[in-house]
Amino acid sequence: MPRPNSSRLLSLVATSAGVLGLVGCGSSEPATTTPSTSAPSSTASPTYTVTASTTKSTSPPPSTSAVPSGNNLCGAGDVELALGKGDAAAGSLYRPLLITNKKVEPCTVQGFPGVSYVAGDDGHQVGEAAYRSGTKGDPVRLKPGQTAAAVIQLVNVHNYPDDICRPTPVRGLRIYLPQETDSNFVPMPGTGCANDDLPGNQLSVKTVHPA
Repeated sequence: MPRPNSSRLLSLVATSAGVLGLVGCGSSEPATTTPSTSAPSSTASPTYTVTASTTKSTSPPPSTSAVPSGNNLCGAGDVELALGKGDAAAGSLYRPLLITNKKVEPCTVQGFPGVSYVAGDDGHQVGEAAYRSGTKGDPVRLKPGQTAAAVIQLVNVHNYPDDICRPTPVRGLRIYLPQETDSNFVPMPGTGCANDDLPGNQLSVKTVHPA
């Protein structure tokens, strides 16, 4: 019986080992690609966060200016104030507050004047300031000598019982022009309610409009 050729056997073994080696090398390659698949997810998150924070920080603040900054606002020393003739209705008197520009330059007024009763030599306030009635109007530009108006409603204080009203003699009205911190005084002797918690408003004022 013939013996197997030893050199052929060794060659067969070597060939098998080489094939196994190639198979082993091929199976290890996918492991090196695994880290690269997770990289994009780590960079996407910061991009979204930065965009969101930028959007919030660029939100514009609300505007607090009612009249354009280029307009010359009428101040307390720029005007002459007076009360026009009144009309009575439903227990109230309605009188226009007349605002006349006494400057040599135009000025602008817009909105609601501040109005309150005052009494005594010290000019202390009597009752609450006037309630603002209606909506704010457009700016009114007054040339020298021109007049604007704002209607004031003065409730007859005798509509209230004395114990609720607490009637008090008043000398007149303290007036603040819109967006002004200095006041003017308009004489108007009469009676006001000293109670700050009346069921209703003893004074009301509408927005300024061209006279």
